[in-house]
Amino acid sequence: MSHTTALHGSAKEDILESLYNQFTIDDQRLFKITQTFLSEISDGLSSYGRPMAMIPTFVKGVPDGSETGTFLALDLGGTNLRVCEVTLLGDKTFSLRQQKYKVSEALKTGEVTTLFDYLADSVDAFLTDTPSQGHGSHVSHADEDSPYVSLALTFSFPVEQSALDSGVLLTWTKGFSAKNAVGKDVVKLLQDAFDRKHIHVKCVALVNDTVGALLSRAYTSGGCILGAIFGTGTNGAYVEEVSKITKLSQNPTVAAGGEMIVNTEWGGFNNSRSALPTTPYDNKLDRESINPRFQAFEKFISGMYLGEIARSVILSLIDAAPKPLLFGGRSSALLNKQWGLDTAVLSEIEEAWECLGRFSLPAQGSPEAQKEEKLRRIQGVLAHRLELSPPDISLADADIVRQVCTLIASRAARMSATAVAAILVHTERARLWDRGEQSSAGLKDEGKRIGVGVDGSLVEFYPNFQTKLRASLRALVGPEVESRVDIGMAKDGSGVGAALCALVAQRQSQANHTNGAYGYDYEDIKVTPPTEVAYISSLSR
Repeated sequence: MSHTTALHGSAKEDILESLYNQFTIDDQRLFKITQTFLSEISDGLSSYGRPMAMIPTFVKGVPDGSETGTFLALDLGGTNLRVCEVTLLGDKTFSLRQQKYKVSEALKTGEVTTLFDYLADSVDAFLTDTPSQGHGSHVSHADEDSPYVSLALTFSFPVEQSALDSGVLLTWTKGFSAKNAVGKDVVKLLQDAFDRKHIHVKCVALVNDTVGALLSRAYTSGGCILGAIFGTGTNGAYVEEVSKITKLSQNPTVAAGGEMIVNTEWGGFNNSRSALPTTPYDNKLDRESINPRFQAFEKFISGMYLGEIARSVILSLIDAAPKPLLFGGRSSALLNKQWGLDTAVLSEIEEAWECLGRFSLPAQGSPEAQKEEKLRRIQGVLAHRLELSPPDISLADADIVRQVCTLIASRAARMSATAVAAILVHTERARLWDRGEQSSAGLKDEGKRIGVGVDGSLVEFYPNFQTKLRASLRALVGPEVESRVDIGMAKDGSGVGAALCALVAQRQSQANHTNGAYGYDYEDIKVTPPTEVAYISSLSR
């Protein structure tokens, strides 16, 4: 694998300053990115085929925590899929049981029917081998008139949804590339797998995992307008006025009005890179990725890519001329390998610097002695995790690597704030702040809490990621609005969100049978909780 061209410079300070300038984003650049975000949101709502797809989900309204029921969820998350039973307790809390199944690389990259057969087999194994707590056999809950149990599918890949139970796969992401899948209805693919195997399960709803995060946070906190993933990948879903989704003009749901959750697919924001702060390291990563020129925003801010960006920077410092700037010019087989540096290592390095986690014992002595102790901890991380020879790692080397990690992660956190800010401004809950006197007069939810549910390893575990995101959000929308933004973790968004969508599908079906109405909301759902157990399959990030 080719490396980024080695850096040339007469002074180490000049080269490090160049890196600092490339990876540091000032507030004006954040404003430009946010304004471009707003433009692409409007484009995606008005027409199909945009990189930021703005996909209507046909999920209308959000829960308030009083909903009840027991449901089955299938959560596909990279190397593992998880089948779990979710019980909504009606008091903003839930319980669940679960079983994990491994997804091999062969399944991710083979024939799509083989992948979906495996999903169906996993559901069947859970139904057969894991008795439902307090409910007896899962299968016994199928209605006598309909021998099928209901199932909702939370799918974490870009789809163009045309109804609650129908959506065509636009592209694979996150290392999946199963053949003969793109352009196919994923609900039908799963249903065909159940039918081939004579498994009496019916897929009744399709949900993105980011939508699940929004619904889960709404259920556990009493309200939420945005769900966002900042982890291996990134995406957002928010509550939109149906009248603003103008590309749905011929769809019968428009007549019902109200609100609908939109899956932004913001990982594909600004694929042209006209607004993104691109460096040679970003260009190298994109060129060598499995999807060049796609998912541009995701490649700047998500956990799948930050380690690879850092690896390229570190190699350029190792190869710097006329004199190497790291490790005496020595590398390791792991560091020379594409994807050899995991973002978790960056997190460990920053934990060591901040004395967090397993490094929580404070450094002792003078400030100089404390800094030296922290850098010795980072030396240990580099030697262990990058398989470098300890004598090759000086304290100065450890400090340089630490600064590189901080630059890359800080850029990701600041750019993440532009996505949140754009949704707040678009939904008229904020205005871009011009540093003048700030007023929330005329804004939606004036003076009220603004619920944002988040999930993902970066926002949950990476040191100071959320703090830096909030600081940048404050710079974009002002301190008054930012202080009302309640950012909270979405607890098991894929499972709980899928459970809530099963209720949606069930009530929509009942409403259609009763009066032919297309619309539905959570008020209908919570008045008469289902007496039987429904089963859901959720496929998530």
